[in-house]
Amino acid sequence: MAVSKIGFAFIAIAIFVILASSNQVLAADCEADVPDLITQCTQYVAKAGPKVPPSSECCQVVKRVDIPCICSHIPSTIELIISMDKVVYVAGQCGRPVAHGFKCGSYTVPAPAPA
Repeated sequence: MAVSKIGFAFIAIAIFVILASSNQVLAADCEADVPDLITQCTQYVAKAGPKVPPSSECCQVVKRVDIPCICSHIPSTIELIISMDKVVYVAGQCGRPVAHGFKCGSYTVPAPAPA
């Protein structure tokens, strides 16, 4: 089931409020990327619903953000709202694959399943 427009708005607002009030303030060099990520990509990384390919607008943002910077500042409260597995999926779909073993928040990217 896709995230409804109201659900998407709620998730986006919740992420913004949590990040804004978090004791773990994002470094100045990646802080500016967060509003665009929230606006363009939240519906693709929300815990609810299946993995779906991100929009071109989301990918445009993903292609220019500092993924390691953002990942190193993800508070645990955000991980209650977004799926870190979907974050890694979206990054890969946007041409920014994340290496196995990379840590984003408390999530460590697993090794690919054997063929």
